[in-house]
Order: sequence, then C-alpha cells, then structure tokens
Amino acid sequence: MDRAARPRPASLGNFQFGAVATETIEDALLHLAQQNERAMREAAGRQGHFRFRETRFVEFIFLLSEQWCLEKSVSYQAVEILERFMVKQAEDICAQAEAQVGDSERTEARNWRARMEQLCSKFVLRLVSCVQLASKLSFHYKALGYPYTKEDLLESELDILKSLDFQINLSTPLEYVEMLLEVLGYNGCVVPATQLHATCLTLLDLVYLLHEPVYKSLLRSAVGNTTPSQLQGEKFSSVEEDFMLLAAGIIAASAFIQNHSCWSEVMGHLHSITGIASGSIAEFSYAVLIHGVGATTPGRQQPASPVQAAWERAPPLRLPLPLPPRRAEGAEANSLPR
Repeated sequence: MDRAARPRPASLGNFQFGAVATETIEDALLHLAQQNERAMREAAGRQGHFRFRETRFVEFIFLLSEQWCLEKSVSYQAVEILERFMVKQAEDICAQAEAQVGDSERTEARNWRARMEQLCSKFVLRLVSCVQLASKLSFHYKALGYPYTKEDLLESELDILKSLDFQINLSTPLEYVEMLLEVLGYNGCVVPATQLHATCLTLLDLVYLLHEPVYKSLLRSAVGNTTPSQLQGEKFSSVEEDFMLLAAGIIAASAFIQNHSCWSEVMGHLHSITGIASGSIAEFSYAVLIHGVGATTPGRQQPASPVQAAWERAPPLRLPLPLPPRRAEGAEANSLPR
C-alpha cells in the first residue's frame, strides 16, 4: 500500500473523553496507581540495571506499527513487552554464567559468547513477535525486509510468552496519560483534554525515542551531580518505571505548549490527582521540553518562564520520588468532583 494512502490509526480520531462515570474513572485511577507502585517496587529490588529501550529499537517498532496501520497503544505495549523480555533473557544468561563458576574460564567465556550470539541473532524476530503479540495479529510474513515463515513467528511468540509466564497484558504510559486527562476533564481543567491528547501522544513518542537522554538528565538533576554513581543509577530504576510521573510530566509539558498561561493551574490539578510533588512534575516536563524543543524552550535562565517559577517554589526531583497516594476515607474530593 502506498504510504500516502495508508489509513491513520483509529485511536487518534475516535478517542473520546467524558464518556465514563465518575466512580468508574476513580476506581480505574486507583488501580493504575497501585500497579505503578508495584512496578516501582519491583524495579527497585532488581539486581543490576539492564536497559534495552534504545532509540533505534523503539523507532523500529514505531515504523513497523505504522506500516501495519496499528494503533498507538500497540506501539507502546510492544516496547514494554520487548523491554521485559530482553531483561529477562539477560538476567537468565547472567544466572547461568554464575552457576557455571566451576567451569574453566575458557569454557565459561565460550558458553557466554554462544548464548549472547543466539540472543542477538534472533533479536529482530523477537521484536516482530512483540509487535504481533501486542496487536493480536498472527500472519505477517515480512517486516522491513526481514522474511519469516508462519512457523518462525509462532515459535518466537511462544518463546516470549513462556519467558514472561504469559503475562503480556502490560500497562503502558499511554493508559496513565489518558486516565489523567479524563480526570482533568472532570475537574474542569481549562485546557480541553481532547486538545491535550494529540500533543501528549507526540511527546510520549519523543520520550520513548529519547528515553536515555531524558532520564539521564533527570538522574543528574535528582542527585545534583553531572556524574552519578552506579548505585545512584540503580536506585533511579524505580523512577524509570514510574508511569504516573511520566504521564503527569507529559501532560504538563503538553499544557505548556498548548496554553502556557494555564500551566500552573494544570500543574495544581496534576499534583492534587497524583500526590506527586509539583517540583518533580515540573522537572520532568522541563526535561521533555528541553529535549523536544531544545534551545527555544523556556529554561531556568529566563525569569519570565513559569517552568522556572515552579522550580523556585517547589523542591527539585529527589530519590525516591513520592508515590501516588492510596485512596483514603474522605479523600475522593481532592481528585474528582461530586
């Protein structure tokens, strides 16, 4: 199909806000917050720090999803599945190497090299399988010049499913963004949710593609040092799994782009809904804007910027970041109107 004639994914044009009851939104928001806390705790407890969210891999998934006319949510979920699968594979290889401590150094190095070569040789196939699993498609034979048979694809999908204990229904930052936008709409946010949604999708793509530089700048800000230690980097892994912070920062940055005069109001809503410090949300939104827009983004040196004013009023990003609060008796009014 010609690229110009290819239909747009349905999620961009058909997404609606304000169509769900308040009680349902409240329960869904609480569920996402609890999932977020669990993911952050698990990330903080991991030994080592494997990351596979490189720009070229994410770009590959985005291009493949676009070629197959898949919804944006599929792209993000495919990245999350691939990330967790590759981390699990790397951890398994390390565990096997530790179990072979008694072997000779030459044998151990040869086994290690063979396992890594096997993992790398099938990487593109695994990536394609992650996209197909996320999209529930089964019979694409070719992806950007890489031919595979039905059997190859099915076997690869099964390997991923087994490795992840068939737990591939993973949360994505898009769920958190859309949930917070829904709540903002109920709270009477001055910037319409539908207006923010498209900008949020663009910025979320940006964060996925520039994951490493965005989070490295946040880490340096958090520790107050341009060269963080390895231990500080490992502790920061829980922040990288904090989708609630990511979603709030994306929305704040989108609000600044759409209507910077209302930025402070949106920040107040986001702080009230998530319980995350305004300074942390502002720091994240600044990182998104500076990497997305560059030198033209209002920065710390410009006194007129509301972004700078937020840093002066609120504490900077610190480790660990505050977690979204659990719902307490009588606390609903702080997040959703009655």
